[in-house]
Amino acid sequence: MQIGAQLYTVHNHTTNLEDFSKTLKKVADIGYKSVQVSGTCPYEPEWLRDELLKNNLKCVLTHIPPKSLINGDIEQIVKKHAIFDCRNIGIGGMPATDGEQGFEDRYEPFREKFVPIAKQIRDLGAKLHFHNHYQEFQGAFAKTSVIDRILEDFPEDSIDFTLDLGWAAWAGVDVVTLIKKLSGRLSRIHLKDYLDEIPAGIEEERVYLRPIYEGKLDYDSYINVLSEAGCEYMLVEQDRCYNENEFDCLKRSFENVTKHFPDTK
Repeated sequence: MQIGAQLYTVHNHTTNLEDFSKTLKKVADIGYKSVQVSGTCPYEPEWLRDELLKNNLKCVLTHIPPKSLINGDIEQIVKKHAIFDCRNIGIGGMPATDGEQGFEDRYEPFREKFVPIAKQIRDLGAKLHFHNHYQEFQGAFAKTSVIDRILEDFPEDSIDFTLDLGWAAWAGVDVVTLIKKLSGRLSRIHLKDYLDEIPAGIEEERVYLRPIYEGKLDYDSYINVLSEAGCEYMLVEQDRCYNENEFDCLKRSFENVTKHFPDTK
């Protein structure tokens, strides 16, 4: 099991190819060997392949817009991922629907569109990954979460879960129990930590996001059970770093996790 960097953490530094290239080097210099490509500027797959090789990095997952799968050529998407040696294609959640009345309105259209998409991606030798936030466990989904519904509605071999541990915890889920429930389907997950008390001057935030082990979550317990659940890559995602340097936050997460679990380097 290896720690990796979700590049959305540093998306402000990947808005053009020159900065994206510099960012990959900085991430590699911290010590990361694996990344998720998400929130970056457009790139050609050959360019990304060469940049990853140059920095001894491996792209183990992407996030792409769900509409690109709904409206695009899935075979070409899988082929382009294969150019930079990535067989894992992620979406950040259920896409919004036209005229929806609430978050709960998204599931049925999502199921109808993405069951065949997930099967096609599987049949092409790749895997679709679903990423959660907190809404998937609340409101209309409090008793039967979106993840529960996906487990019931999608073929088991067609979709895995990029479980975001921080958002699941904030939604009130017992994270250790959820990891055990999804054992074998969590090859790539997101590490996220937070504090409840939000400092003055930070507005419109639900939580105060922190580097891993600098928040309130019990990451010793989480990582121990992840290793038993077949997780291969733990990708650090700190959506906001506020007035702190994003690369410094990624570095602290890397150092904190590998101090507790040296074998994850």
